Amino acid sequence: MDSLTQVVLGSAVAYSILGNKLGRKSLLVGAAFGTLPDLDVLINFGGNVENFVQHRSFSHSILVQLLISPLFAWLLLKMNWAKGVSLTRWCIAIFLILSTHALLDSFTVYGTQLLWPLSTYPFGISSIFIIDPTYTLPLIVSCIGLCFVRAKSQAQRINTCALIISSLYLTWGLAAKWHISEKIHQALNNQNITFKHFESMPTPFNTMLWRAVAVTDQGHYEIYASVFDDVTNVDMQFYPSENALLEKLGGAKQITLLQNFTKGLYGVYQQDEKVIMSDLRMGQEGYYVFSFVVAEFKNKQLIAGQYQQLSNRFPRDKLGLIFARITDPNIDLSNTVAASPSR
Repeated sequence: MDSLTQVVLGSAVAYSILGNKLGRKSLLVGAAFGTLPDLDVLINFGGNVENFVQHRSFSHSILVQLLISPLFAWLLLKMNWAKGVSLTRWCIAIFLILSTHALLDSFTVYGTQLLWPLSTYPFGISSIFIIDPTYTLPLIVSCIGLCFVRAKSQAQRINTCALIISSLYLTWGLAAKWHISEKIHQALNNQNITFKHFESMPTPFNTMLWRAVAVTDQGHYEIYASVFDDVTNVDMQFYPSENALLEKLGGAKQITLLQNFTKGLYGVYQQDEKVIMSDLRMGQEGYYVFSFVVAEFKNKQLIAGQYQQLSNRFPRDKLGLIFARITDPNIDLSNTVAASPSR
């Protein structure tokens, strides 16, 4: 999730455990530790692809967080203001702040390595967009309220209500994903479309309109469906891909990393002399957030590229179409595709 969401979630979790002892100071503790896992973006793991794949790895591992929480608790107890809280409570508070950060991230599509180093599998439920105001707003309101409410019992009730509301929204996202996926699978079956890999994910800032990708040997289908649609309203558009070009690169390490991390949900395109590999899960056809130059043609020979990262984000002025499509199945989002699907 976005940084603001992780800050207010960390503050809410911290206040629920430490508020009776530390009061408003617990909000700052939660904000600090709620931000900590995402500082891995400052680490250079060796290249653009490696940085993409290793984000949300060791720093988001529940196992690592379990091990380092006592260390942070011990260090905090060196400070006078923190000595009113027992070591055990500090350990529990820090672990829950860190682990709820990682668990919330796993509800997005990106991929979170919750069990690193035992497993590098990138868990991603993809039931909430990386920025969703409906989830974040109750936590923001609660944190602001806690800065002014003096009665600790009342403050705890406000904080608890915010955590319950945001958690219920996560539950709704899971239910909506199941509903949408069932609907899309039925639409695919009605057209006798078979696929190798499939994923559905909410469109930006909501859980009412969903985008799905169904990958075949020849390319992929980009699919849109609203919670209000029936099966006949599901939009499907096929886009060819040149995945066979990857076989000529001899199983390069970076390509293997991308194939595994995207769980097979990638597309390969040729643009001029460049071969570009895009993560189909994040963005929209023509506007993918993560794309890499994996090869180039020189003198008609295909050679490995420098894995330069390209990005073509969805235009903000077209976001209105996303929200309009929620209730109007006649809106064709494929019309927003950029001139070149390969960025």
